[in-house]
Amino acid sequence: MTDIPSTYRKVIVTEPSRDFRAATEVVEVPMPEPGPGQLLVRNLFAGVNASDLNISAGFYFMGDPPFDTGVEATGEVVAVGPGVDNFNVGDHVLAITLGGGYREYNILEAAATIPIPQASAVVTATAVGALTALMALDIAGEMRSDEVVLITAAAGGVGNFAVQLAKHAGNHVIGTCSTQAKAETLRELGCDRVIVYTEEDMDAVLREEYPNGVNLVLEGVGTAQFDASVANLARLGRLVTIGFIAEYKGDPQVITSPRIYHHLLWKSATMRGFLYSDYPEQIPAYLGKVMQLVGEGKLHALVDDTAFIGVERVADAVEYQHDGKNKGKIVVSF
Repeated sequence: MTDIPSTYRKVIVTEPSRDFRAATEVVEVPMPEPGPGQLLVRNLFAGVNASDLNISAGFYFMGDPPFDTGVEATGEVVAVGPGVDNFNVGDHVLAITLGGGYREYNILEAAATIPIPQASAVVTATAVGALTALMALDIAGEMRSDEVVLITAAAGGVGNFAVQLAKHAGNHVIGTCSTQAKAETLRELGCDRVIVYTEEDMDAVLREEYPNGVNLVLEGVGTAQFDASVANLARLGRLVTIGFIAEYKGDPQVITSPRIYHHLLWKSATMRGFLYSDYPEQIPAYLGKVMQLVGEGKLHALVDDTAFIGVERVADAVEYQHDGKNKGKIVVSF
């Protein structure tokens, strides 16, 4: 393992909390050697996700901390273990592993690692964001054509891909966002109607402009946007919830309102939760479809242009995400 340092740094959770900065610290640990069937990869880019707060709170782990952090990363193979014949030192790879993102080096199972031509912010941004959008719309949302599709947080790391996919499928697409600058980007991506929720009443807009309701919703914000989405579902409408970022920083909101079946039953509408990790057997095929769409120029990654470099900036990047400042996927580079 020539020219490989004896130690590396990573971000770990020491005291589980939804406050990512308070929950984590940067530690320096010994450099591992790859075992049989394994690769040692130097991470070059890692994606930031809204659910990083769920990771730091310990929701994805059993047992006591410390926990590793981050998810998707792209990087360069720097060493291969015995029995690995499909990767060489110098190859670039993509990996989607819980705890595999916010670290300078990582040990990966070669069988679960995806070869890519070149590690980049764009490829990293595409990995989980586009995969989540495509699988959620297709599997849980049963997306069709000639429907009204609503995407909340449409300028985010998942939402921007969902807008493109829904348009490619031949749908009328509504997107929500917080600023006019984001709204302009969404129009460029193909949104037919953008609701700037800081300036417009989302529920009123949907009631007035879409009296027949919305056929499919991909919802990742929660609170008022979730409520408006449910209230405006069309007959046979489908709502897919992929998160509730508005509540990630604190305890669940306690509300008093009619139960959701009052909204769903009379329209034969449905609501499903979706986590791509619960469909492991389908991930390879869908990831292949994503890469095909990218290669054909039909899917473009929207990457936030704010630079976050090094493990020391991970907490800054996560907070930037939850301040709602990003336009597209936030990527940390190493």
